[in-house]
Amino acid sequence: MLEFLRARLTQGTRTSPFPEGGAEFPERFRGRPTFDRDRCDGTCSGCLAGPSALVSRAADGSIQLDAGACLFAPEEAAACDNGALAFTQDYRLASRSRSALVSPDGEIELARALDARMRSLFGRSLRLRSVAAGSCNGCEAELVALGNVVFDLARFGVQFVASPRHADGLVITGAVSRNMGSALHRTWEATPEPRLVIAVGACAINGGPFRGSPEVSDGVPDKIPVDLWVPGCPPHPLTVLDGLLRLLGRIEDGRARGS
Repeated sequence: MLEFLRARLTQGTRTSPFPEGGAEFPERFRGRPTFDRDRCDGTCSGCLAGPSALVSRAADGSIQLDAGACLFAPEEAAACDNGALAFTQDYRLASRSRSALVSPDGEIELARALDARMRSLFGRSLRLRSVAAGSCNGCEAELVALGNVVFDLARFGVQFVASPRHADGLVITGAVSRNMGSALHRTWEATPEPRLVIAVGACAINGGPFRGSPEVSDGVPDKIPVDLWVPGCPPHPLTVLDGLLRLLGRIEDGRARGS
């Protein structure tokens, strides 16, 4: 027992100081994608042929980035011959609307706080039910990590529960397979109002690498309104935590810039 206590004292505090402290990531970490228009001469179409729907053309023919469709794979950046497409180490990606994840340079309108009534209900105690609606379990692994000693989600009054009837909202992961479609809808209906819906990961947002398959619905169906979109494949635990705290009004600032 004495050796255990000695080791514990030597280890010190392992819980992240987030959001008061900064976040450090290894050099290989791929955060928010950006597009440098000065490096794009308009003749290269390599980025459009990347492994995801991250890059597309807007109505006026210009390049636009969809962070919600990004797989955060090195092949996505490598697809641009001119090096205009790159990943930053910015983990802040969550937004209140799907359209806010699409921009010409990677700029994202970060999640705004809920209105005063919803904050009064959920601001200090939020219970969530996780629904894995046809995923590879990568996103679920990151959600599990939120409960460990490093991120300690419970210190913010947020916890996962076993039943939707005990929940204030749903956290949906996966591309929503045909076999999970009705189960997801029933779980949503079983969650008492007012309820929140959080779509976590590229699959839940737009189908991810499974987009276009007849076996999935390309993410959360339109009949289920989403309050928070969290990009990633999978998203880092701090990306999820940052989005949740912004939704609850614990973090407030402007935008994640494109450069």
